[in-house]
Amino acid sequence: MILKVFLVANPKGGSGKSTLATNLAGLLTHTRMDSLVMLGDVDRQQSSGYWLKCRPASALPIVTWEIEEGKPAKPPKGTTHAVLDTPAGMHGDRLKSVLKLADQVLVPVQASMFDLMASQAFFEELAEAKAARGLPIGVVGMRIDERTRSAEQFHRFIESTGLPLLTSLRSTQNYVQLAAHGLTLFDVAPHRVEKDLLQWDPIRAWV
Repeated sequence: MILKVFLVANPKGGSGKSTLATNLAGLLTHTRMDSLVMLGDVDRQQSSGYWLKCRPASALPIVTWEIEEGKPAKPPKGTTHAVLDTPAGMHGDRLKSVLKLADQVLVPVQASMFDLMASQAFFEELAEAKAARGLPIGVVGMRIDERTRSAEQFHRFIESTGLPLLTSLRSTQNYVQLAAHGLTLFDVAPHRVEKDLLQWDPIRAWV
């Protein structure tokens, strides 16, 4: 089976990359039952390692890089889907090299003006990649309260980039509490996280 790579990227620290990446891995694991999903860090620092170590044995498995001494890290044999959780500050040639690995890119963005301004140049680089090779790129709003003025500014900004806004995820402790146990929205009874699962439906359809 051909490995499909999903890149989760935004150069702004604290934009929600890990929340989006871990839950995307959970989504893929639960919707493609014959799959083996890897969650990895492209700079090999294994920042997702702690979350994976917290993941209970009773949950569906999510793997990480296979590392052998003296050899480059690689996906474990049989991996069908890889979710790459990228570090902050990635741009330029480094970003271009990572984008070459990706089949689809998800960009988490928060609504604050600081986050939007910090992401401006990054969105321009993504637009170039999309135009050059037709790379599917989707934006996901993180911790968005649609009742606020900042949400209006957020929507105007995303429209100006020319990139599609797939969905916006609300601010909720569900993500925080589940992450502390190595779990995702998709690992628990649906009625516990019903509102949040509905917000993930567009991502489910897109991937």
